[in-house]
Amino acid sequence: MSDLKDPRVFFAAERTLLAWTRTSLALMAFGFVVERASVFLQMVFPERAAEFQNPVAFWIGVAFILLGGYAAVVATAQFIRVRRTLSPDEIPP
Repeated sequence: MSDLKDPRVFFAAERTLLAWTRTSLALMAFGFVVERASVFLQMVFPERAAEFQNPVAFWIGVAFILLGGYAAVVATAQFIRVRRTLSPDEIPP
């Protein structure tokens, strides 16, 4: 339990949550781009489509998407944990 009675503590925790949410969305978007890059290259260069069928790109993209989801879950859990430690005076209306 905090004894600062300062709402800035809550706002700092909220800013941290928003920053991690932005990071997780960027990771998921990057994973989607990596995963779809081979499909785009197959459409642009149909004569070389066999060269662009790479399962590694698919799994790297999926890994980034899962990493982004994990970051969002951990950030939310951390925010909830910090919020529980705050007194009612520190949480703005």
